[in-house]
Amino acid sequence: MDRLLEDTGAGPLALAVLARFRRDFHACLTARADELSELADAVLCADGAVRCLAALSLAPGHRRGHGALYDAVNCGRIEIARLRRCLAGLPLPRAADGRLMLAVDVSNWLRPGAATSPDRLFCHVYGRGKGQAQMIPGWPYSVVAALEPGRTSWTAVLDAIRLAPDDDEAEVTAAQVREVITRLIGAGHWRDGDPPILVLFDAGYDPMRLACQLADLPVEVLGRLRSDRVLHFPVPARQPGTNGRPPRHGREFALADPGTWPEPTVATTTATTRYGTAIARAWDRLHPRLTHRSAWLDHDGPLPVIEGTLIRLQVDHLPGDRHPKPAWLWSSATGAPPADLDRCWQAFLRRFDLEHTFRMFKQVLGWTTPKLRDPAAADRWTWLIITAYAQLRLARPLAADLRLPWERPAPPGRLTPARVRRGFRNIRATLPCPAGAPKPGKPGPGRPPGSKNRRPAPRHDVGKKTKRAASLKARLERTG
Repeated sequence: MDRLLEDTGAGPLALAVLARFRRDFHACLTARADELSELADAVLCADGAVRCLAALSLAPGHRRGHGALYDAVNCGRIEIARLRRCLAGLPLPRAADGRLMLAVDVSNWLRPGAATSPDRLFCHVYGRGKGQAQMIPGWPYSVVAALEPGRTSWTAVLDAIRLAPDDDEAEVTAAQVREVITRLIGAGHWRDGDPPILVLFDAGYDPMRLACQLADLPVEVLGRLRSDRVLHFPVPARQPGTNGRPPRHGREFALADPGTWPEPTVATTTATTRYGTAIARAWDRLHPRLTHRSAWLDHDGPLPVIEGTLIRLQVDHLPGDRHPKPAWLWSSATGAPPADLDRCWQAFLRRFDLEHTFRMFKQVLGWTTPKLRDPAAADRWTWLIITAYAQLRLARPLAADLRLPWERPAPPGRLTPARVRRGFRNIRATLPCPAGAPKPGKPGPGRPPGSKNRRPAPRHDVGKKTKRAASLKARLERTG
């Protein structure tokens, strides 16, 4: 315990911030509050990874039985809107230039054998080898997190939404990012004159559409493109005396055809320790050619011309891959100098830190461990895991390096989330406990032994329930 707090002056402040967040979290619990609060502590204080939900009732800090534990997960209530505001009000990491970096990605809670669980979708899951992807039923969650500038396994998770069968993923993601940024502005994390908030997306999103939907916010969208996309340059200046309808798109830029690539507007070469030499080339003011199909089917008026900067990043090697393919990125900012070009691709590499958070959620904190039937209970457990991880992040300055004998010492301030969790039991002993003492009780009678279940749960189909028309012709044919 004497090694718990370092003599730096940051310990008492971090302890106060953590204690206040624990009180705010308890205030967000409106039903089974004490049990949910103790359940979050049990996730943080349990020995080793969480492998069984009922076993958390035996963890230090949990004073109730396993029956109360399941009752809280299935029937508890959390004010999600209030909890989101609490997370937005916490201190957040920033890049070197002071801007916020947000990453958006989807993580799947796989439930392949849960035929009685509603709202399951087919989730895309990668196999161990190339070309071994599978579609497995489960609950996909869209997660938004703030990123740190350097190489780290820490992120600040700000929001999570479960995608329903009738949801348009792009519309839900745009609304989710809009709400997160609105809360961050309300919490004072962005003010007039600050650099735009950088929002990072992977190849599964359409960054052009998201940039159009978020155009009224102080954001800069950066996303990865598929290597078969075709973009267009601006229309060249019209010659005098030319007749006819003016074109809206310039010459083509096919990502898969080097013959269509002109000289880049900006090019940089950077030597890195992890990837070798990184060569970045950028072409300014490229846009996609939109048509009245799919996502733009219901757009009123002329389709927009969404210009941005196209970036091609080529590195010497990746971990485990000696011959990596180039990555194509698209940024909603235009006219970027060489310094901004390097900032963009370096920030995109930080997006993969969110994968460490997902692995921490699933393999250590036991996010996908419970076999829950109700999606509402899954949402409740998800927010409990997010809150537990937020407490780990706030406890970073307070944790001692309780390493195993075969582990290397970690430098100050570089503890991983798993190492901070090892010492959280000691940190919790110095914090006030917002949960009240348990009341005496006895378990219910349950179903008599040998009796059959006379009310079997209904079965639910997997997949989308609403099929959207891809074109105006398909819609007219469907509606007659």
